Amino acid sequence: MNAQPAEVLRIFKLLIPFEFLTGIVALLMFQFGGAASAEESLSGILAGDVISIHIEPEAVHLGGKNRQQQLLVTAQLSDGSRVDLTHRCQMQMEDPSVARVVESRVAGVRDGETVVKVRVGTVVASVSVRVNGYDVYPPVHFRHDIIPLLTKLGCNGSTCHGKQAGQNGFKLSVFGFEPRADFVALTREANGRRVFPAAPERSLLILKATASLPHTGGRLIGQESPDIHLIAEWMRQGMSYDSDRAPSLVQLTVSPEEQIVGMGSDQQLLVMAEYSDGSFQDVTRDAAYTSNAEMIADVNAGGIVRAGQLAGEAAVTISYMGHVTAARIFIPRLPVPDPYPDLPVNNHIDELVWSKLRKMGLVPSQLCDDTVFLRRLYLDTIGTLPTTQQVRTFLSRTESDKRQQAIEQVLSRTEFADYWALKWSDILLVNRAVLGERGAYQFHQWIREQIVQNRGYDEWVRELIAASGNSGKYGPVNFYRALRTPEELTRSVSQAFLGLRLNCAQCHHHPYDKWSQQDFYGLAGFFNGIERKILRTDREFVYHRGYQQTKLPTTGEIVFAKPPDGAEVPNFTEPDPRLHLANWLTEAKNPWFARLVANRIWKNFLGRGLVEPEDDLRRTNPATNEPLLAYLEEQVRQSQFDLKQLMRLILNSRVYQLSSVPNETNADDEQNFSHYTPKRLGAEVLLDAICHVTGTPEDFPGTLRGTRAIQLWDNHFPSYFLETFGRSERTSPCECGKSDSPTVAQTLHLMNSPETEAKITDVNGRVARLLQQGSTEQQIVEELCLAALGRLPVAKEQDVADQLFAGAPVRQATEDFLWTLLNSYEFLLIH
Repeated sequence: MNAQPAEVLRIFKLLIPFEFLTGIVALLMFQFGGAASAEESLSGILAGDVISIHIEPEAVHLGGKNRQQQLLVTAQLSDGSRVDLTHRCQMQMEDPSVARVVESRVAGVRDGETVVKVRVGTVVASVSVRVNGYDVYPPVHFRHDIIPLLTKLGCNGSTCHGKQAGQNGFKLSVFGFEPRADFVALTREANGRRVFPAAPERSLLILKATASLPHTGGRLIGQESPDIHLIAEWMRQGMSYDSDRAPSLVQLTVSPEEQIVGMGSDQQLLVMAEYSDGSFQDVTRDAAYTSNAEMIADVNAGGIVRAGQLAGEAAVTISYMGHVTAARIFIPRLPVPDPYPDLPVNNHIDELVWSKLRKMGLVPSQLCDDTVFLRRLYLDTIGTLPTTQQVRTFLSRTESDKRQQAIEQVLSRTEFADYWALKWSDILLVNRAVLGERGAYQFHQWIREQIVQNRGYDEWVRELIAASGNSGKYGPVNFYRALRTPEELTRSVSQAFLGLRLNCAQCHHHPYDKWSQQDFYGLAGFFNGIERKILRTDREFVYHRGYQQTKLPTTGEIVFAKPPDGAEVPNFTEPDPRLHLANWLTEAKNPWFARLVANRIWKNFLGRGLVEPEDDLRRTNPATNEPLLAYLEEQVRQSQFDLKQLMRLILNSRVYQLSSVPNETNADDEQNFSHYTPKRLGAEVLLDAICHVTGTPEDFPGTLRGTRAIQLWDNHFPSYFLETFGRSERTSPCECGKSDSPTVAQTLHLMNSPETEAKITDVNGRVARLLQQGSTEQQIVEELCLAALGRLPVAKEQDVADQLFAGAPVRQATEDFLWTLLNSYEFLLIH
């Protein structure tokens, strides 16, 4: 090749959108607070549109001086929709000497009964209010009242006093999950100077929180806030830790659980705590809130959700005293197309996706053309480009079911096992640096053989979990060599096969889920007792010596083996406790096993999981299309865990075959699969694609010439290309070890690398063969476009080719044109 890099760059810029090389993402963060006044407009809602209003709760009971009750006002409009008017209505107390309205909350004044009336235009509704025990401040306990406040304010977060070393000499447990230790730290350490019961307002706790004294965290609460009164009252009452008579929290409920909210509009949440004595308490202002999609909908400390200007869905997680719940907020694109088009359907997947798109005001893109479909099918399913002859043959066929036939052909190809063995090897941590060459090779070969046989997913996972034997002869036992401790196995098994991230629960109660240390070590109990006997340098005999007691590391409390949400197993009938776990894990009624693998496979083909991250299936991280995920997991069960059946179903859907080109309604949609999302080729697939297009195989040390990157049994074969383009490090039980972020090194490698140049100029490569055959310029351009892009050239490629062939010898022009294609946006992505 004789063209200078600058000249090549000038040419392939004609084919590459500039955005691929560089881009800027601006994250616009906003804060909001306080209720809007009743006099403000209803943001486009006419009072005459309101048919009725509904108030929650249906009755208000305040039992104590510090109790308040958040109201939630929902209007039913004439078009059938429901909208929150909590902060856009008029609230009036019938007897203000009994109770008063404070921003949309009811607060007591004295014992008695009254009524609060809510008015929107001419529509009026009311709820009764009863106040009793107002003269008495209810008992305040550290565990039930102060810990939730510290959590809400962030004092015990991992970036403040909850971090491992604490902050400025003051250490709290993360999120308050060791309240007894926190009580001692606050009331006994530092000579008790953090609290001052004789004059609470002079205690360090209050002076720091209000920034009356210098505080690294700044001002957290105001001098006259109810939170300050709560802390002060706790001190006045003698700083009680807990009470045997205090009811325990049973569950949190949120209203509304699901709500459609207009762009730029607000939605007040109402959070109630239910206690063991049957009582309820409003904890809307005491709970902590997080949104999983802040650009779509954010939430403030008062439980007010504000929708942004993007259509989509957000889940708001609400946590209080170790309990969690979630509210789902839908922001449709308005106006919804009317009439909404009648959409064709290939299977039930389409029906479920179309239903969600209609709800969100989105119209799906058109079907992709045959060239895009075939290239997408090959790369998504077998990580391999179609040959030029396969493309020509497919395009020449006229049968109405030719796409279905192509799907069947691809699912039966040998590359299918290569590609999916690579993906599962990433998840199961096949790594010669840990397992040795023999162990890594045996493990990879075993995984590949399961896929070749199309063995049921439940069967081979059951065998893997219960595996014992010689690591040099029996592949799956190497799973227990990559993960050496019960704790490592607990974290990895729960994430890889259940989609449960129990890492947090190893040390403390999970802040966004229900899992505790007892749950973590209950699962660890199945692995406690695994032994590894060294046979030789790189081989071990792995076995389980029988059930061993497991204890909590902090308290020494004995924890019986127990699967997540399952029953304790104090006595095992099996000699190896893992047999019990393997059967529980893979049974059809397990709520996570089929759900996770269905979500993984959906993400592989559609570019985004129905749940993201795909292996984080906590209740507070709901699917963007729950009916669809429920349908997919049920198909996995009905097929006896034949994963090819699920792939076949997805590939035949119209949703999978949509174009990646958006329309005016769905350009911003990233959640609802209204168009195909382009994906960058992974490191191994990209290297194989370059070898395919240039006609020159890669040479991997210790392998046969022609071995493809997706066939490698380990992630440590020397390859600068694979390292640069982000192959998996295989240190975590997920596909997240791969890097799909473009880098400067990658761009420079594609433009200038001697390795790529050597492939293009190889005497046995595609360019040399085309020239030896005496191909014309048109034949060369067609063949190279078919090989790289899976289609015939269009005007932009032909224009670039004409420029190159007009100003250089044929060989140089051919090589430069091929290098240009290898750097194009279209080649580097599945689109």
